[in-house]
Amino acid sequence: MNRREFSKSVLAAGMGAGVMIDSPVQAASVSGEYYEEPAKRLAVRKFDVIVAGGGTGGVVAAIAAARQGARTALIEVKGYPGGTVTEGGTALHSFYNLWKAFPGVPKRQVVKGIPQEIIDRLLKVGGCTGHAEMLEHYNYDSVCTAIDTELYKLVTFEMLVEAGVQVFVNTRVAGAIVDGRRVRGALGESRSGREAFYAQSFVDCTADGDLCAYAGAKYSEPNDYPVCNSVGIGNVDIEKYYEFFRSNELRGQLARGLRSGQPNLIVRAGADTSQINVPELAEAARAIGMSFITTTVHDNYFMFIKCNLKLPVSPTDRDAVAKAELELRRRMARAVELFRRYIPGCEKAFMARTSPNLCIRRGRLIECDYDITHEDVIEARHFDDEIMVYGFHDSAPRLQIANGGTYGIPYRALCVKGLENLYACGMMITSNHDAHMSTRNTVCCMGQGQGAGTAAALCAAKNLGTRDLRYPLLRDALLKAGVYLEA
Repeated sequence: MNRREFSKSVLAAGMGAGVMIDSPVQAASVSGEYYEEPAKRLAVRKFDVIVAGGGTGGVVAAIAAARQGARTALIEVKGYPGGTVTEGGTALHSFYNLWKAFPGVPKRQVVKGIPQEIIDRLLKVGGCTGHAEMLEHYNYDSVCTAIDTELYKLVTFEMLVEAGVQVFVNTRVAGAIVDGRRVRGALGESRSGREAFYAQSFVDCTADGDLCAYAGAKYSEPNDYPVCNSVGIGNVDIEKYYEFFRSNELRGQLARGLRSGQPNLIVRAGADTSQINVPELAEAARAIGMSFITTTVHDNYFMFIKCNLKLPVSPTDRDAVAKAELELRRRMARAVELFRRYIPGCEKAFMARTSPNLCIRRGRLIECDYDITHEDVIEARHFDDEIMVYGFHDSAPRLQIANGGTYGIPYRALCVKGLENLYACGMMITSNHDAHMSTRNTVCCMGQGQGAGTAAALCAAKNLGTRDLRYPLLRDALLKAGVYLEA
């Protein structure tokens, strides 16, 4: 093909495009600094509900929507579901209220529904400790619910397919089609090309708020947390690990539950880095942002050892994240070295697992109709439109929900301001940092997902906007699906 024929083919490819999406750059620069991409026709897929992001909340949102009868698609950038549950934490916090820290307060499981179904499925295949009660340091959490990361990916993938969700893994949300205040579609990109996913209702569970940002939602980027990656360490002995802390008179964490199929074995142990009284170890751990608290579902394996890194800019900055990815991997390798050198039973430890990319605690903060406050959380406030209740705070014991109680997540806290048919779930909501230290946690994100997915399906069935949905209809659907709500 000569130059003239090539030019004709490029022009032909750009003519008659059915969907025009604005590019960040609209005109080619004379200096050649920009390239103007030709418009093109995109294949269209039609659904009732689109869930963007198959992580902690997205899995539950998609299952919930599909079970309500909605034709549901889940778009996930990785090759598997799970998100922060499988990559970022040490346990799932928390299905229960903090009853153990408040003598006389009754024990209550306050998150049920689909999140508990996932735990039940994991227990059947040996992929969970169960809700193991904390025996030490229980003013932080009353239980430890630890999971096998790989079995979690498998179990949730199977549950999605069983529910009838069409799962598009290895696909990135790359744009939005917006008509006024209504989202018409999400653009997806994969090795199969670029596609338009049309739907009536949308749920953003991307953690970074990608779909919301593409749709024009208002947001900020607080950059108020470190990023992290976590390493799984093999060939270790958790009994000796716990004994190391006990013999050094460190009041760390301890929980016993199912491990390698056997009950009443240690499944959580460790202490905060600030408590370590071996000066060389403590200093080295602080230098790499390492926490000593870990969990396990299997003998001879620590599921998560977390290393943190504070970025100077928001984790939506690709170039800053690229540098952080390398630094975190260096830190995780250093963490394994420290275990070998200082921790009994870990002399031959090795790096068995890492997350495919760094994890965030907050990227974009999306403006929604209601912003949950610090007082809402610690004063155990409830609302007339709540979609779940929650009783865990990641800043405990410094901050706790009053009297071992719960607070409610109001429906309107998920409704993206300025858009009629888009929900935001998980770490994208709640501007106050202290309040966010509760609402961003895994089990809260799961519960939010069930609320948003259920609402999205109900709205799609009646062609309603998020603010037109009658709350009694949503409440009834959630209760029928096993969600726990305060009377």
